[in-house]
Amino acid sequence: MQLSTRARYGFRAMMELAGHYGEGAVPLKEVAKCQDISLKYLEQLFARLRAAGLVKGVRGTGGGYILGRAPADITLAEVFRVLEGSTALVECVDRPEVCSQSARCVTRDLWCELRDASDAILEQRTLQDLLDARQVKDPVAATQYQI
Repeated sequence: MQLSTRARYGFRAMMELAGHYGEGAVPLKEVAKCQDISLKYLEQLFARLRAAGLVKGVRGTGGGYILGRAPADITLAEVFRVLEGSTALVECVDRPEVCSQSARCVTRDLWCELRDASDAILEQRTLQDLLDARQVKDPVAATQYQI
């Protein structure tokens, strides 16, 4: 399984906002620069994240984006679902009716198990957990924001 750039870039951008939580809005142009992501692509991602209430736009001088809730209150599952949809590796996991073999397919059972395990991990972790892990992994880099 490989994640799309939508998920990878979206998580990086959300971490950028999480790292600045409580400091005010972060201009999307700065997020794009710091994360080396196309501004146009980020605008598309943030439209989805904004519609889901995970980020809020702030207009005017000092405008940009802030998280919709505290990093500890945003699960990785929420972010993933907005950016990617289901964690299912194959369509029949979420929609068994698409395959005539679904009821008796042992590999589908495996794919369902993998989806459930992925969902459980993503539900248990928050953006704050990733911020904390970054602090442990690289304390110097965690305190040096490029914005």
